[in-house]
Amino acid sequence: MNDLTPARLRELKREATVRPYDLAAQLGVSEAALVEADLGLGVTRIDPVPGRLIPAVERLGEVMALTRNRSCVIEKIGRYTDFHDGDHAAMTLNPEIDLRIFPGRWTHAYAVEAENANGPRRSVQVFDAAGDAVHKIYLREGSDLGAWSALLGELALPDQETPSEFRPRAKTPPAKIAEDRADKLRSEWEKMTDTHQFNTLVSRLKMNRLGAYRLVGAPHARPLDVDAVPALFEAVRDQNQQVMMFVGNMGCIEIHSGPMQNLKPMGPWLNVLDERFNLHLRADHVAEVWLVNKPTKRGPAISVEAFDAEGAVIFQCFGMRPEKGGDAEGWAHLVEALPAPKVPA
Repeated sequence: MNDLTPARLRELKREATVRPYDLAAQLGVSEAALVEADLGLGVTRIDPVPGRLIPAVERLGEVMALTRNRSCVIEKIGRYTDFHDGDHAAMTLNPEIDLRIFPGRWTHAYAVEAENANGPRRSVQVFDAAGDAVHKIYLREGSDLGAWSALLGELALPDQETPSEFRPRAKTPPAKIAEDRADKLRSEWEKMTDTHQFNTLVSRLKMNRLGAYRLVGAPHARPLDVDAVPALFEAVRDQNQQVMMFVGNMGCIEIHSGPMQNLKPMGPWLNVLDERFNLHLRADHVAEVWLVNKPTKRGPAISVEAFDAEGAVIFQCFGMRPEKGGDAEGWAHLVEALPAPKVPA
């Protein structure tokens, strides 16, 4: 749409009754382009490199961290601490804000100050090369405004005017299956001693996660019904299970470790509204659910994993390890009771 000048985008943002993610989709622009429409008007383009950005964020104190994909949003309140930098992968290991960061996807970043009914709302927003949100950080009432000013001073980029060029969004690859390597997949799967070996294994066999699950078969991976997702949430709540919920995208994965207590379904959304942890899941986007068992030195790592119709991961949910307060036996019983796919009549 050629008439979508920054001024027009600002006008549409003021009139919008939907979230920026949905407004961008309606307009056919990237979410980052919506943010950039306010460059110089409360929005500052900043350095997106995690090795510079996260240490500045650490000094903000308590904030809210948000990571999303097309189908799921995770929000955690806490502090950024224990940052470990790296060229290909970085992480924060705070018990509340626990992130796996892939710096190559952190392409655009902005410090945003926007007025709302409760006064100014300040955030750091990071996007990939296509302008899709990778990670967002929202200041809270107790956040350090001096550290916010310092962040702006340290990380503002010289060019605050030239519009960014956003690349076309990469398509999600479909399930990659190598039928002739099924036996090799099964034998190598059984030799795993750590869940992190899985990605290397499937890559070496020219497959991907969903393709491997479809091929390997029980007891390593078996399909569940899509209704297993609400059943999982309810069982975790009712049995007070401690879980690790992984939600993310190609640039960032955010992890919740603990219970899921306050469930509030609303239309297609399954919501967890706990005090310092919120999750918002479009249940109608769930196309496949898998129960996965990977061997490790500490015993089996059992997960429930949901995928959308394009084959993208929506979330992965593991039982918390016993040394962290989890109940391995209870988790195993819980997932075994989840509904299997319905047999066609």
